[in-house]
Amino acid sequence: MEGGERIDLASGSVAWGPCHIGTNVVIGADVSIGCLAHVGRDVSIGEGSRIQGGAYIADGTTVKEGVFIGPNATILNDKYPPSRDSNKWEFVTIEEGAVIGGGATILPGIRIGTQAVVAAGAVLTKDIPAGEVWVGNPAMFHMHRSEYEGAR
Repeated sequence: MEGGERIDLASGSVAWGPCHIGTNVVIGADVSIGCLAHVGRDVSIGEGSRIQGGAYIADGTTVKEGVFIGPNATILNDKYPPSRDSNKWEFVTIEEGAVIGGGATILPGIRIGTQAVVAAGAVLTKDIPAGEVWVGNPAMFHMHRSEYEGAR
C-alpha cells in the first residue's frame, strides 16, 4: 500500500494507509484514521472521532463519539510491560468530545471525562474529570474547557 492511500470504511469512515486496524474493531460513522496509526484489537471508536497519523491506540481502548486524538499520541493498556498476559491489562476509556493532544501519553486504566483535554506532550497518570484541561508530566489540572475554548 502506498503512503497516503485512502481506504474507505463503512458508514462514511476513512483510514489513510499505511495504517493498522486490529481485529474486532468497531468503527462508528464519519471516523477518520490517519496514516501510520495503530488501532489495536477489540477497540471501539465512536462516531465522528478523528485519530491523527502515528497515533497508537492499545487493545481494548474505548473511544467515544467526537473524540480527537492528535498525531503520535500513545494510549497504553499494559501497566507492567511486557506482561504478555491480557488478563493484567487495564483499558483506557475516552469519553465524548475529549481531546488528546499530539505526543500525549495515556497510561493504562485511565478514564478521560467528557469534553476533557489532555495537552500535547502531557503524560496522563490518573483520571481526568469532565470538562478539565490537563498539561505537563505528570499531567495536572490547568484550566476548565470553557477557558480553553475561549482562548482558541
